[in-house]
Amino acid sequence: MQSLELPGRVSPLAALRFNAGAPRRVLALHGWLDNAMSFAPLAARLPDCEIIAIDLPGHGHSGHLPAGHGYHFIDYLDDALDAMDALGWPRCHLLGHSLGGAVASTLAAACPQRVDHLLLIEALGPLAGTPGKAAEALRQGIEARRRPVGAGRALRDLDSAVAARLRATPMQPDNARLLLTRNLIDGEDGLRWRSDPRLRLTSPLRADEASIGEWIAAIEAPTLLIVADRHDGLFEYDLVARRSAGLRNGRVVRLPGAHHLHMDHPEPCAAAIRQALAEPTPPA
Repeated sequence: MQSLELPGRVSPLAALRFNAGAPRRVLALHGWLDNAMSFAPLAARLPDCEIIAIDLPGHGHSGHLPAGHGYHFIDYLDDALDAMDALGWPRCHLLGHSLGGAVASTLAAACPQRVDHLLLIEALGPLAGTPGKAAEALRQGIEARRRPVGAGRALRDLDSAVAARLRATPMQPDNARLLLTRNLIDGEDGLRWRSDPRLRLTSPLRADEASIGEWIAAIEAPTLLIVADRHDGLFEYDLVARRSAGLRNGRVVRLPGAHHLHMDHPEPCAAAIRQALAEPTPPA
C-alpha cells in the first residue's frame, strides 16, 4: 500500500495505491464519511488490479474545501476525473461503494468513453429528491449553509470513536477501526474527526427519480451491482430492482452482509468483481 497526493480542483486529493503495477487499472471511490482505507480488504483479494482509492474532498486525508465552496454531489465527478487525468489514465474500471458508487455510476453516464467496467457496491445513481418536498429541502439546505458549523465534541479514545462509528453504521469492529486509522486526528482535548463537519449538511438540491433513470439508461459500460442481503434501509430493494432494470448491460449479485459487505465479507465481493472483469470491455 502506497500513499499518494493527486492534484484536485480546489486542493490536493489524498489517495492510496494498492497492488502497484498490476495489469488492470481501477479507480475506487468510497462512501459518505468513509475514506480510501475502506477498499483495503477488497484490494488484498484482487491482486491483478492496481487500485487507486482516493479520499474525496473533506474525507480522510484530503483537505477540507475552503469557505465559499460546498460539497455538491456533481462536483465529485470532477474529482474522479482529476484523479484519472493526474494518473494519466484515459480509461479505467470504476469501483464505488455507497456515495462513491453513486458518483461512479453518474460519471459512467456522463463520460462513457472513460469507463471500461462499472463495479458498484450498494449504490446505483444518487439519492433522489422526495416528490412534493423540493421547496422544503431547498429552504432547509440554504438555511443550514448559512449557519456556523461546529466541530463537535472530542472523543475520549479510539474505543469511543469505534463505538460512535458502529452506532452510525453496523460493521465488524475491526473494520471500523481500519476506517478510523484514516479519519482521526489528535486534538488538544482528545481525538477529533478528520472529516469536514459540513459534509453532514442537508443538500438543498437533488435530481428527481426520472432524471436519475435517464442517467442510468445512458451507462454504456458493463455494470456489476453488488447488494447486501441484510436490509438496513440504506439501499432499498425495490429501488435496486427499479433502477437496475434500466441498465443496458448490467448484472445484480446479492451477497451476505450489510452495507459495508465489501469490508466485512470481501472474498465474495472480490469473486464477483473478478468474474465481471473477465467479461469483454466495449471498444474505446
